[in-house]
Amino acid sequence: MGSALVTTAQGDVQGFERDGIFQFRGLPYAAPPIGELRFQAPAPPESWDGVRDATSFGSMSVQESGGVTAFLGDAVDSSSEDCLFLNVYTPGCDDAARPVMVWIHGGGFINGSSSTPWYDGTSLANRGDVVVVTLNYRLGALGFLWLGDLDDRYRSSGVNGLLDQTAALAWVRDNIAAFGGDPNNVTIFGESAGAMSVSTLLAVPAARGLFHKAIAQSGAAHNTFTPAMGAAMTEQFMEKLGVTDLEGLLSASADDIAKAATKVEAKLYDDPSGLGGPTGIALAMAFQPVVDGAFLPKNPLVAVADGDAVDVPFMTGTNLDEWNLFALMSPGGLDDPKLLERLERIFGSGHPVRDAYVADRPDASPDDLWNAVLTDATFRIPAIRLVEARSSAKTSTWQYLFTWATPAFGGVIKSCHALEIPFVFGVLNAAGAELFLGGPISDDLRDLSNAMQDAWLSFARAGDPGWPAWNVEARPTQRFDLEREVLMDPMSGERRVWDGVL
Repeated sequence: MGSALVTTAQGDVQGFERDGIFQFRGLPYAAPPIGELRFQAPAPPESWDGVRDATSFGSMSVQESGGVTAFLGDAVDSSSEDCLFLNVYTPGCDDAARPVMVWIHGGGFINGSSSTPWYDGTSLANRGDVVVVTLNYRLGALGFLWLGDLDDRYRSSGVNGLLDQTAALAWVRDNIAAFGGDPNNVTIFGESAGAMSVSTLLAVPAARGLFHKAIAQSGAAHNTFTPAMGAAMTEQFMEKLGVTDLEGLLSASADDIAKAATKVEAKLYDDPSGLGGPTGIALAMAFQPVVDGAFLPKNPLVAVADGDAVDVPFMTGTNLDEWNLFALMSPGGLDDPKLLERLERIFGSGHPVRDAYVADRPDASPDDLWNAVLTDATFRIPAIRLVEARSSAKTSTWQYLFTWATPAFGGVIKSCHALEIPFVFGVLNAAGAELFLGGPISDDLRDLSNAMQDAWLSFARAGDPGWPAWNVEARPTQRFDLEREVLMDPMSGERRVWDGVL
């Protein structure tokens, strides 16, 4: 095992080498947001004397155990308010000016960590000769609790998690050249809440110019709150925390904050009414970026349609059966009358929505059809709306659809949420991946992973993943499966039923 010493703007760091890639873990990109900095925008990182050990990951953001980290595993078992760290994977600390890929993890804005083994950047860095950066950001109440109505000093509180990501990108701009990366060729990519972050960063003024390409995997620009919605969540959070004012929020323990956030999330999962917009459907996320009018000036979908990030090539896509992962936690047993009742609540009576979904899924059960509707409502249609918004602004955009179905869990989760991650990172043998992928890794799965990595790397290097760019007439979509092909407007009948609805 080799080692490397790099000088950053804050001081010297000592990393290590593994499998031909130098790793630098737990690098602070902003000051610890503790004490008087709680609920405030990130402050510049502090400097140090001597050499900082960069061989261990930093603490993850405050969260209760479980969620994404329990499912995917994690190299860190503790959370802390002192969590604003990033990790660098590089083929060499030289002047090669390699493309840089910055990963933003998912977890519903309440769970997750950059140290999850599935996010190991070694394979991507090796295969593409790129520098990979993974980062933590504040989650839950500490990252997204709206306090702007209580005190204008906390105007950023509803987007602190996004501002953390922006601070990490500023650190990359200032330091990545020392790690062999090109600060003028930075691609941000993320999955789920990470993809929602990527899509929303297109509309964050502070992030402008800090990245040059963007990839959103299973997440788009629909997941934001208005200040009124944020205030409703804040009221519920303070009730669960047992505080009545800002002083109580500032003095509460991190553990109590994490527990209260989980309780609010659970309540929203049981009753999402009021947060689903016109459809009445909502992914139960009690903490989302707040369109405050300053740090996030307007709804990101509107901002993109108005031309924000018009110069940023963008790639997005979803998995065919996203909702099947969440359906594992919900009781099934729908029959046709119950399914029709739910569909009528969304689309109104007499709408041909059921026929449209049955046409593509003639053997599907009512539960399968409902899962398909929720997949579209939560992931695919928001992604399409974002692509359409960018099309109106005449920007370079690409779309994909991941359709490989895992045999894991009896085959019921199919091509579910998060399934594409180990293929993109080339970590098919990482902790938990074999279980998720349904058994030993075949050559066909390795070929699929190689194809996805090559597309992501080609996009990061030159802004083109290798298939036709999206246009509103043909809607070309690259299908990733054991066989790859370009589809034209896939599942168009299902897409059309959402016109005027979402």
